[in-house]
Amino acid sequence: MLVTTSICNDIETGRHGWAAGLAEIKPAYLKCVCPNAPTMPVTLNAGFRMPSWFDIYTLQQTSMQDEEGIKKAAENLHTLIDEEEKKGIPSNRIMVGGFSQGGAVSIYAALTYKKPLGGLLMLSSWLPLSNQFPEIVKGNTETAIFQAHGDVDPVVPFAWGELTGKKLKTFVKNYEFKSYAGLMHSSCPQEMDDVKQFINKHLPPV
Repeated sequence: MLVTTSICNDIETGRHGWAAGLAEIKPAYLKCVCPNAPTMPVTLNAGFRMPSWFDIYTLQQTSMQDEEGIKKAAENLHTLIDEEEKKGIPSNRIMVGGFSQGGAVSIYAALTYKKPLGGLLMLSSWLPLSNQFPEIVKGNTETAIFQAHGDVDPVVPFAWGELTGKKLKTFVKNYEFKSYAGLMHSSCPQEMDDVKQFINKHLPPV
């Protein structure tokens, strides 16, 4: 079971790009749920409505963050996980992940979820509200985390990924970070192959 989150009209992955990419690499026994972000006004987009999991004020690391929106998005992801568990899938067989803002929601949701998950994927992403960690952690510090980032990303700077990794390493036990030379705010075959290996390792057939 893999619950992934992304911005549905992300120009790099395309509306169905993230889901399509996963469909190509996921094993046949794995179910994927790819919810789309709701459409909402985004400050960075001059207040115009666009698909987004939470409001974005600027692209500066030190800027104010939409704490309410981030928490609401994480709660929605918790609900999705709970719904799948009610269908008979144990939480430790559920992996969450996402690209860009979707990855930010995924890491926040995983670390504020009490039940153990099967793994976490975050691509071209960052840890939102990082100054609140590890104090607000509720679980999944031993869950396997795979973070991937292009070293010339102009949207979510590579430095953000590095800072996230530095922070996570202070309180999580099973963390892996990979960088990709020349990759912008997008994905590449090598990255998707690494994602495939991570999924196969941590969600093997039962």
